[in-house]
Amino acid sequence: MSDPLSCPGFFENPYDFYDELRAAAPVRHMAAGSGSGPSYLVTGYAEAKAAFAHPGLSKDTARFFAGRTSNRDLHPAVARTMLATDPPEHTRLRRLVTKAFTTGAVNRLRPYIQQTADHLVDGLPDDGEADLVTALAVPLPLTVICELLGVPEADRAQVRAWSNELFSAGQPHRIDVASHAVAGYMTDLIKARRRVQDGSFLDELIAARDEGEQLTEDELVSLVVLLLVAGHETTTNFIGNAVLALLRHPALLDRVRGGPDHIGTVLDELLRYDSPVGIATFRYSTRAITLGETEIPAGVPVLISPGAANRDPARYPDPGRLDPGRDSAGHLAFGHGIHRCPGAPLALAETEIALRALLTRHPGLRLAVAPEELRWRRTRLIRGLEALPVRTRQTPVGTR
Repeated sequence: MSDPLSCPGFFENPYDFYDELRAAAPVRHMAAGSGSGPSYLVTGYAEAKAAFAHPGLSKDTARFFAGRTSNRDLHPAVARTMLATDPPEHTRLRRLVTKAFTTGAVNRLRPYIQQTADHLVDGLPDDGEADLVTALAVPLPLTVICELLGVPEADRAQVRAWSNELFSAGQPHRIDVASHAVAGYMTDLIKARRRVQDGSFLDELIAARDEGEQLTEDELVSLVVLLLVAGHETTTNFIGNAVLALLRHPALLDRVRGGPDHIGTVLDELLRYDSPVGIATFRYSTRAITLGETEIPAGVPVLISPGAANRDPARYPDPGRLDPGRDSAGHLAFGHGIHRCPGAPLALAETEIALRALLTRHPGLRLAVAPEELRWRRTRLIRGLEALPVRTRQTPVGTR
């Protein structure tokens, strides 16, 4: 079949499209589109979970695209990150970064996250309109990951702009230019940190390169770029989607407002309900495999949709209902298996702290526009809002 993800209205509400595809077949062959080859799309929960851990699916993009002509000019630090590797290379690289995201490491960061969230939330008007994407969802995780990596405060707005450009769907030239800009910046930052250390996690990665020889210089730059971009993009969309879901479900919002210390208990359901990752990063079949009842030949891309899998009624009955009592711990919003997002503990902590600070400081928060007026980012990889206009105090109907 042709590409259903290019249908009008997909970005506003992908779940109806996913439901239709899953009902027909949870693993679906997709015909070649313009400039692309055939692929398979996985929308079923059981099939997606199996695909995430399948030994016959590789993330080695360099191997897949070797010898193929391309007009792209992605910087190697962006084109070949840890996300685009298989074991044992992936195992070695992942071991170096997970230490920054252990429960203990995240707990040590919590006071800084809280301080940053409080500052941002206090900056919202007491009675007026604000865009929560630009006022909270973007700057909180960006500030935290930049602090972790030692990115100077004066450079953070530019770093965010480059990161946003990397997700310019359908505009490959902009993506390529941004990839060189952000990789060049991080290369220069690494050089600066070799001269003057600041105690950041970047210093540890540099030491792993310079002292332990566990990294090549290219791998060092690539890891830092990946941490910088992935370290805030997913959480930005998690925060935005979570706030929107709560504002659209007044009963749950009232419940959370009444006990903001219990926000952590609904985070998994919020992730399941509107996952910040729509389509997981690239995989392809290294041999003929079977997913569910579908035979997949060797050498073709396999796209896994966590967003679709998390709405599979075979795993989550009545999946379109936001249910705080549901056991959602098995959701696939962070992936599954050896490639599960290592930054998940940090993303959960940042979102919990952000929601608690926001709802405690602004209990009258509500949408400032009708839900259908909201604008969604035009990229399949992530699902998130371009803006989330809110009012910070309840006003009578008709006075907005």
